[in-house]
Amino acid sequence: MSKTRYEICGQDFKINGQLTYSEIPGVNPAAKGLLFNARFIQGVFNDINPANKGVYDRFGKTFDPDENTRALIEALPAWYDAGLRAITVGLQAGGPIYSYTDWAVIETGAFSADGKEINPDTWRRMSEIIKAADEIGMLVIVSFFYQGQFQYFDGDAAAIEASKTACMALLELDYDNVIIEVANEYDTMRMHNKDTALGEHKNMAAWIRKIREWTGGRFAVGSSPAFRVNKEQVQASDLALIHGNQKRRQELHDLVRTVRMYAPDKPIVVNEDSPLFTQLEVAIDNHFSWGYYNTMTKQEPPCDWGITRGEDQYFAQRLAKVIGIKAETLPEKDVYLQGFEPEMTIDDGRYIRVAAKNPELIDRVRFYEDGKQLDIAYAEPFMLYDKATWIQEPYYPGDGAKCFSAAIRWLDGTETVLTQDLTLLPPADRNKAHKPSPFNDPTGGNASL
Repeated sequence: MSKTRYEICGQDFKINGQLTYSEIPGVNPAAKGLLFNARFIQGVFNDINPANKGVYDRFGKTFDPDENTRALIEALPAWYDAGLRAITVGLQAGGPIYSYTDWAVIETGAFSADGKEINPDTWRRMSEIIKAADEIGMLVIVSFFYQGQFQYFDGDAAAIEASKTACMALLELDYDNVIIEVANEYDTMRMHNKDTALGEHKNMAAWIRKIREWTGGRFAVGSSPAFRVNKEQVQASDLALIHGNQKRRQELHDLVRTVRMYAPDKPIVVNEDSPLFTQLEVAIDNHFSWGYYNTMTKQEPPCDWGITRGEDQYFAQRLAKVIGIKAETLPEKDVYLQGFEPEMTIDDGRYIRVAAKNPELIDRVRFYEDGKQLDIAYAEPFMLYDKATWIQEPYYPGDGAKCFSAAIRWLDGTETVLTQDLTLLPPADRNKAHKPSPFNDPTGGNASL
């Protein structure tokens, strides 16, 4: 029997009969009813395309889909203690941002081509995550479809059938801690399947209503857009699922204001954004739920699901702070040079950024190689070669380069310099570099909500 049940009451969530976070002594009253979450989309990831064998044996690990799921489950209690109350996991997983020029080369095999069957191993792993989350009081936003996998269906009728198959599988579970996201960024489906009509707003609205009918209203249902929120789709949903990629504080506030005009009495859940965790204050001020999204540690399999040093750690601390949870105290100017961990390379490239406990105290960061300036970052999350709040270009040390440094200029006029001895790192092969996925172009794709 499910230990974790939720209900939606206007703009708020209740878990087991009380507003979320009510059980925490000294809780911030503004946090009650919210559902802070994280994008753990790769929780059941597998790639059955034989051409990709070995691609995910990296970061000092050999990829195993069951181990990937087990590691996520083991990490959940620490995230719960920090304040997470929901995670998003995709049946068709997600796109490893830095791994491919085209996510369509991935084949997760989650459903049969006709949609009538769900892969038993995929479903077993998802069920294990749902059960583990239920045990500790967390919800799972189960995302049915991902744009990079949509071409594997035999037409729209098969995709609709697959959604019914997933609904029936959920109904057979004895757990009620599930929210359904029909599709991740549904209006991008035509990027990989130009013949589909399911990405049209009116069709998604009808699809949401059909899924609610199939499940008897047992689970809340929504679907996230990539480009523009749509009034008809939002009003058909039980909750407004939106993404905040590339939006800064004001833009996110403006988006939420628009959604509120469409659906003033429904909860808003951002279930994908970036590592830009100062958005938590925007969420508290505007009473919506915000979702953390780390493209490196949490979307590149095999994922490190723990609260890793740097970005994850600082997010967890900020989350605890805005909710009112007692947490470890770090110095106000605690910073970390992220991306030089020994095994953290993709195609020999490194993704370097300066993580900070209080990024709002930083004016700018200058990046140098052997004293020569490479780039300047003026805004959180302070990435080298920034492209958007959630993606950047790789760094390859120059031939014979000895020292990398990041000079952090604080708003109070002081400076902190972080350094990395490049001679301690294994050599990098620039010939392995590739262009990122076209979805990652900040002039289009899901960077333009």
